[in-house]
Amino acid sequence: MSGGMKRVRVQRRASRGWAALAGLLAALFVVMSGPVRADSAAVIEAGTRDTLAQFKADVTGGASFLAKAAGVLVFPKVIKGGFGIGGEYGEGALQVGGKTVQYYSTASASVGLQFGVQSKSLVVVFKTAEALSQFRASDGWKAGVDGSIALAKWGVGEDINTLEEQSPVIGFVIGNKGFMYNLTIEGSKFTKIDR
Repeated sequence: MSGGMKRVRVQRRASRGWAALAGLLAALFVVMSGPVRADSAAVIEAGTRDTLAQFKADVTGGASFLAKAAGVLVFPKVIKGGFGIGGEYGEGALQVGGKTVQYYSTASASVGLQFGVQSKSLVVVFKTAEALSQFRASDGWKAGVDGSIALAKWGVGEDINTLEEQSPVIGFVIGNKGFMYNLTIEGSKFTKIDR
């Protein structure tokens, strides 16, 4: 093998290594920047109110659907970023009977084709008292491991109360252009935080 070909291979390996390192650093920045710039309780509460108001305005039957829930976990802003390897972080509030009972963070990491930073809101509805109780008893509840969160899918203009999803925990992801159905919440970890 010629010296030129060896040099090209070494350069390719080095550039892949740098790309992986850059992705890892971006993921760590996103995941770790949340606690460093932690939101105050007032900021989380204001964001929670705004997100729930948007949910009720955008979803036919949304207000009555939420009123029937045992609890609602709301993350007004979940930031996702990365380069190849990504991470996301957000802070939110768990409400029972319309009142906040605990604050939580959500974090996850992912590998795949991704670049840049995105923001979304997440609303997790606990339909049963049992599902809510199991969630609250955990110090670090991981979607897909400790329980599953079904991502809600329904037709535009259709009343959400006609949703036939049987899962006791249903997630709604809201992006800049409305509700997003092609995402997954599996692997997201929810941890209690003090505010």
